[in-house]
Amino acid sequence: MQSQLEQTLLSKITDLPTLLAKVSDWKNEGKKIVFTNGVFDLLHLGHITYMANAAELGDKLIIGLNADSSVKRLKGPNRPVNDQANRAALLAAMFFIDAVVVFEEDTPLNLITAVLPDVLVKGADYTVENIAGAKEVLANGGEVKTITLVEGHSSTNIINKIKAQRKEG
Repeated sequence: MQSQLEQTLLSKITDLPTLLAKVSDWKNEGKKIVFTNGVFDLLHLGHITYMANAAELGDKLIIGLNADSSVKRLKGPNRPVNDQANRAALLAAMFFIDAVVVFEEDTPLNLITAVLPDVLVKGADYTVENIAGAKEVLANGGEVKTITLVEGHSSTNIINKIKAQRKEG
């Protein structure tokens, strides 16, 4: 039997049809919907800061999470380190995240087009022209924002540090 906490966490991890029903309810309540996406493989301070800043841009934060197959295509055969179920659960555990939805494609364009958030967010390493779904969100009257990333924090840096320590050890 699942605890109340487990049920709450699992209820945040959703599929697209369920998410669209939630988004409809939230919009009917006048809530401002924020969407961002990523791999979020090895969670670190940069991820947490980025997502917390994204959450402050509205009332409800949706995370589009790259599926394992998508991560392998984008990052290589040794990624992700953590599978999508674990990555989704870690994201769902954060109080400022309201929904996590996994997508199989290389970009979340189809997901963004379906949700049409009020605010689409990516890291400042992207330009608006290079953000999947930006054109669609802007055409729907939404905003596209970039957030400055925390220097020196990335999953790749963590993996490389581990590899270096293994060689030394």
